[in-house]
Amino acid sequence: MTAISQTPLAERMRPLSLEDYIGQEHLVGKGKVLEQMIHNRKAHSIIFWGPPGVGKTTLAQIIAHAMDMTFFTLSAIDSGVKEVRAVIETARKAGHALLFIDEIHRFNKAQQDSLLGAVEKGIITLIGATTENPSFEVIGALLSRCQVYVLQPLSEDNLKEMVLQAIAKDKWLQEQQVKVLEWEALLQLSGGDGRRLLNLLELVVASMPEGEKQLTNAVVQDIVQRKMALYDKTGEQHYDIISAFIKSVRGSDPNAAVYYLARMIEGGEDPKFIARRMVILASEDIGNANPNALLLATTTFQAVEMIGYPECRIILSQCATYLASSAKSNASYMAINKAQSLVSQTGDLPVPLQIRNAPTNLMKKLDYGKGYQYAHDFPGNFVEQEFLPDKIAGTKLYDPGNNATEARLRDYLRHCWKEKYGY
Repeated sequence: MTAISQTPLAERMRPLSLEDYIGQEHLVGKGKVLEQMIHNRKAHSIIFWGPPGVGKTTLAQIIAHAMDMTFFTLSAIDSGVKEVRAVIETARKAGHALLFIDEIHRFNKAQQDSLLGAVEKGIITLIGATTENPSFEVIGALLSRCQVYVLQPLSEDNLKEMVLQAIAKDKWLQEQQVKVLEWEALLQLSGGDGRRLLNLLELVVASMPEGEKQLTNAVVQDIVQRKMALYDKTGEQHYDIISAFIKSVRGSDPNAAVYYLARMIEGGEDPKFIARRMVILASEDIGNANPNALLLATTTFQAVEMIGYPECRIILSQCATYLASSAKSNASYMAINKAQSLVSQTGDLPVPLQIRNAPTNLMKKLDYGKGYQYAHDFPGNFVEQEFLPDKIAGTKLYDPGNNATEARLRDYLRHCWKEKYGY
């Protein structure tokens, strides 16, 4: 029987052509943009944006292979300006090359700037891969020279097809007599990550006794739980850990929050990713219960950008423990959800005439702005008037939370609006 290869199954099964590629039909299907680009042999610089394990690296390799391009790959985790310049110089001597940069969102501005000239002059065709929104993580000058393609999460059918393809084509798996009787555990534990799915499959099969290997939910769960330490080391629990971190902060447990923060730091997580999640959390889960939370989280993000590891771990810890120890409210989050739902139900309702803008004489003749009362002309800087469209007048969307700060807001609103909104 063939011994298991030292090369992971996900790497052994990496397709070399679009024919074997699974998923992303909106990009690689017949007549779609990447299929046409390869068919016409006209490569352009690209940013692939999507979750882990959906085929970003594979697509870059397929493009280079199909178009016979000299191919270089760098990881933004362990490469800098020196490595980028070395690739550019080699590409210049060769005439042209395709450079793939994994996790390009981890490149700082100086590192991204070092790519601009070579991309603009056509010395390299750049393909960057990122799990983060490139609008925030890639400098504008570089982004304007690249086409952004969004890769979608793999569907359940895509994931099953990957497993069945591996069982049918991989030489080692062919000898293992593998049958998947139940799919739920395997798919759930993969988290939609194709690379993780295939490596999980290999782990489970390799851990089973000789003979026909029937994969059930119970078998998969038992083996993965016993071998879970393997996945802690690879960082593939990325989404589980950030979820635990956020839920710990939301649940007002600074001890658990700083523990999961340490897990992410030790795992080499991008500090800006952590800081960005805390900015979102400060508004979604704390909001007006403590407006200073958003200020501190925003300042933390800015400080992390300036400082970087290892010192920024202290700043992240300060922010995480403060947010976890703060009063909580999701009232603002609920308010915008209600408002968006109301807009989707009622459509574009006309804005009341008295609060419309009236920059022209015609608009004034049509009574735009007529009757508007300037709040600062009245005692307490308030005068009751209608701001919502007639059809939804009196609808309460913001309901202050039960905490000291929002209690004061509720008292003010009740004083202003009396019984209108039921504050």
